[in-house]
Amino acid sequence: MPIAQSNMNPAIHLAAATFSHRHGCRLLQFRHCFVSPSIASFRRPSPLSARVRAFSTNETHSADADKLPNKPPICTADELHYVTVNNSAWKLALWRYSPSPQAPPRNHPLLLLSGVGTNAIGYDLSPGSSFARYMCGQGFDTWVLEVRGAGLSTQASDSKDVEKSAHAISEQMEAAAENMTNATSVQSKTSHATLAQMEAAADNANGALPANQQSTSVQSTGKSEISVVNEELDGLATAWDESRLVTELTETFTRLSERLSGFLSESQSKIMSAKFFDQVSDLLEGSFIYDRFSEVRNNLLSLLERRQKSGVASQIRDLSQKLVDIIDEAQRSVSPQLFDLSERLRTTLQDLENQLDLIVNYDWDFDHYLEEDVPAAMEYIRAQSKPKDGRILAIGHSMGGILLYAMLARYSSEGRDPGLAAVVTLASSLDYTSSKSSLKLLIPLADPAQALNVPAVPLGALLSAAYPLTSSPPYVLSWMNDLISAQDMMHPELLKKLVLNNFCTIPAKLLLQLTTAFKEGGLRNRNGTFFYKDHLPNSKVPVLALAGDRDLICPPEAVCETVKTIPEHLVTYKVFGELIGPHYAHYDLVGGRLAVKQIYPCIIQFLSRYDSDQ
Repeated sequence: MPIAQSNMNPAIHLAAATFSHRHGCRLLQFRHCFVSPSIASFRRPSPLSARVRAFSTNETHSADADKLPNKPPICTADELHYVTVNNSAWKLALWRYSPSPQAPPRNHPLLLLSGVGTNAIGYDLSPGSSFARYMCGQGFDTWVLEVRGAGLSTQASDSKDVEKSAHAISEQMEAAAENMTNATSVQSKTSHATLAQMEAAADNANGALPANQQSTSVQSTGKSEISVVNEELDGLATAWDESRLVTELTETFTRLSERLSGFLSESQSKIMSAKFFDQVSDLLEGSFIYDRFSEVRNNLLSLLERRQKSGVASQIRDLSQKLVDIIDEAQRSVSPQLFDLSERLRTTLQDLENQLDLIVNYDWDFDHYLEEDVPAAMEYIRAQSKPKDGRILAIGHSMGGILLYAMLARYSSEGRDPGLAAVVTLASSLDYTSSKSSLKLLIPLADPAQALNVPAVPLGALLSAAYPLTSSPPYVLSWMNDLISAQDMMHPELLKKLVLNNFCTIPAKLLLQLTTAFKEGGLRNRNGTFFYKDHLPNSKVPVLALAGDRDLICPPEAVCETVKTIPEHLVTYKVFGELIGPHYAHYDLVGGRLAVKQIYPCIIQFLSRYDSDQ
């Protein structure tokens, strides 16, 4: 078995050969990269279609009109463009990096696609660490797409609103990063104070309360307990806005039965409504009104199942009024259990409303990106850059690479040209079944009921909140850094910027579809009828697939699982990392400190071969 010539030491060659034999990836000599064989195919899907409309400040389609006149500070590209997909309110942000006249001439524009829940910043962290700027400097007209829900993409309606939204998002991102930086700086100063407070609390728990607290706790108001209760009840009655609560209940239940019919299946709607009533039942359990509430509950659930049938709305309002009447009666009782019942019900109702809003606002999955967002961006880029053969080059990191694999599969199954001259994937795979990827933590979301409990995952907020514990004493979450970057591969300030500015909120529906990559057959469409990996053998587009030796999210064996399905003469596969270091984790392929010397030239060499003027 011939081994590719590379700068890897003999131990890595041996490891690569063993890995290749074990996982079915044959290693063939080809420009320092590894190449693989092919396999079977599957069914034909429905065709992809996306009609695109460019955002313009004056409704024309000139090059000047399609870009935002005043881009926000967070956007470090040369230009910021927006493109709209028909039948969608989303305006997708496209960051453009224009090559200088001194750069090598190129024949095709370059599209960069980011990972799940990330924006364009990951490709442009700083002037000295910018994947996008490097590609631009090599002569490529470089575009970074922010799919719906990511970065500066927006649902604003017109040019003024788009610009206003972009600047507002930019300010929010910068403010969030600044606040977290300030919080991190004070954490070390307060760690000893926190420990002292914990010790003092322990001492108090073992002894008597301080004298000032003791005297406060036994002070008498001079009023009987009954009079106090009556005064509190009178106050509650005054604050009790019965009509408002009736309206809120009616609107929420109607929304469940009608307006959410396009977002929730019948079983999902039942789960949500039943969960709400279970929470209210917990508030009333053991009280004298519990049986009456249960009767109203059963009637409402029955109506919700009937959805949009005539007369449902008025009946829902009648039952909502009955529910409020029951609660009103409970409010006037002297049972401590029922104090503030209306407010607690309103809080529970608001929680349900917030969950419904998340379901509506984050209602997209992987196939939306594949069938709508990426084709719209590609058509727009072709119209702007005007390549002679109508093709573009594309690079995808993580989910970005998965999107490119899926596009090749979909188009090849239909016998259509995807319009791609060549593709580079960084840490991407359609099938993770053979690996020990840390993404297996997402598998519990495959339960539809669990997805309703978590309709959207605020990945950016979670990582920002966890960041101080990854970078400051006592470093209890420092292991999370290894998921992003290997030790000493990123400057701490760049890693902080990546964590605080690069991540967004992710719809549960997107995660649910991505979890199918851990099932036999790999990633499939939302209906489960089309297995993307099975159609890659029919692709005719050259692919460079790169993996990192210490990638815990998409390990080399996962990348290899997809690589071996692509025709041997079209695929180039390489694992970066040395036995004794340096090592490459998930993001290091894009922004690691050695990427500019080891990875970027490999990519340029590959793209240059397929950038000929055809």
